[in-house]
Amino acid sequence: MILPIGLFDSGVGGLSVLRAIRQQIPAQPVIYFGDQAHVPYGIRSLEEVRAFAAAITTFLLQQGAGLIVVACNAASAAALNYLRQVFPGVPFVGMEPAVKPAAETTHSGVVGVLATPATFQGQLYASVVERFAQGVTVLQDTCPGLVGEIEKGNLDGAETRAILERALQPMVEAGIDTVVMGCTHYPFVIPLIEDITGPSVRVIDPAPAIARQAGRLLAQRGWLAAGDTPARPRFITSGDPRTMAALLPVLIGEEACVEKAVWNKDSIFLT
Repeated sequence: MILPIGLFDSGVGGLSVLRAIRQQIPAQPVIYFGDQAHVPYGIRSLEEVRAFAAAITTFLLQQGAGLIVVACNAASAAALNYLRQVFPGVPFVGMEPAVKPAAETTHSGVVGVLATPATFQGQLYASVVERFAQGVTVLQDTCPGLVGEIEKGNLDGAETRAILERALQPMVEAGIDTVVMGCTHYPFVIPLIEDITGPSVRVIDPAPAIARQAGRLLAQRGWLAAGDTPARPRFITSGDPRTMAALLPVLIGEEACVEKAVWNKDSIFLT
């Protein structure tokens, strides 16, 4: 039996993970939910994010998903352990800042992490740094406003560049040779990041590793779709479907219809 991946984010950032999944397991059906009514999650309380994540998981399971990918660093930090307790029979894959590979491969001993406040404040991030970054200097920045610019499709405009220059130039001056994408929105501006930092700084996008883990879990359960014929994802948003539809060609190079969902207290319904 082939079961779809249910994949969610506060907005369009999780499309960077969907892109990686489609590159590695193109035939796998995917249901993507962008909670654009509540974007960004990175500035919200842990309790709010947990409530959103639980409701979205319930909705995606109702739509037929078997495996859930929490394609949002803030939601993973706030809610991943909670979701595994609430839905004990459901396999989850969450985002973890790729501090371990950065720390293992740095030559300068200085790495940068770009993420939202919720990720930096979460126990998951603190645990990763404590376990894997001993003896490494970890510089971090929340890039205020960057998620909003990416949600508008502004991947290389003046404001986006200014946000990234404010974050990255002090890190480059401090000697970073690696920078980690700690928010699923941020891989969409990797070309701009590389232009700012130069070729001596490696940029780590965790999305391919997330896609590999999803594939392994699907295969273990007999849910993995074989073949190279791409399955057409379903796209659902709690925001404006026209806004998300306009961003799909910009972010992942394809056009698709986007379904509209609405929140009713703690539940989600298609309109």
